[in-house]
Amino acid sequence: MRDAFTDELESIDQSLIEMTNLVASAMARATTALLDADLQLAENVISGDETVDLLRNEIEERAFDVMARQAPVATDLRIMVTTLRIVADLERMGDLALHVAKVARRRYPGRAIPPELRSTMLEMGQVAQRIVAKAGSVIASRDTDLAKQLEADDDTMDSLHRTLFHVLIEKPWTHGMEAAIDITLCGRYYERYADHAVSVARRVIYLVTGEIERRGA
Repeated sequence: MRDAFTDELESIDQSLIEMTNLVASAMARATTALLDADLQLAENVISGDETVDLLRNEIEERAFDVMARQAPVATDLRIMVTTLRIVADLERMGDLALHVAKVARRRYPGRAIPPELRSTMLEMGQVAQRIVAKAGSVIASRDTDLAKQLEADDDTMDSLHRTLFHVLIEKPWTHGMEAAIDITLCGRYYERYADHAVSVARRVIYLVTGEIERRGA
């Protein structure tokens, strides 16, 4: 019975890692679509979000089934509850990539991001890729030291987010209201994407240690 339970947990972990890869790919493609006005790529991200949602449902159903059959307690129960919270974070990350792709689609054939902010938005996309890759590694390895490193990446994302607002507020803006709204929204999407990745890492720390990791701790 214990071996079967362990195998089920390992299988669910593999599905979580698969889901991490899906939301990482979605944000990478959404960023390219946003910066290059690539309509087909944006449409691929939008249609692909259904796969993320289906995987979330599958993982949740499997987790609830395990809980019903095995009635886990103590550490095992903590694993199951943490899994359900992680899958919710990952699904939301997929939604945020979807939102970026929708901005790209809405402004096609134009580009949503003006030239002076392309490098900042590109870097936000790169930070998103770095942080979600680490989140996937944290899920796979249960490495709490690596989990804590995500805070630094999140700080970088927050700094880039502030850079966007500096350009919007403190410099003459000549690109119109629609562009300002697009940039504000996209900046928020990337910032929240990173926040959810950090949340995944903190949940893994809790899973391993039983202690709630708080920022600055």
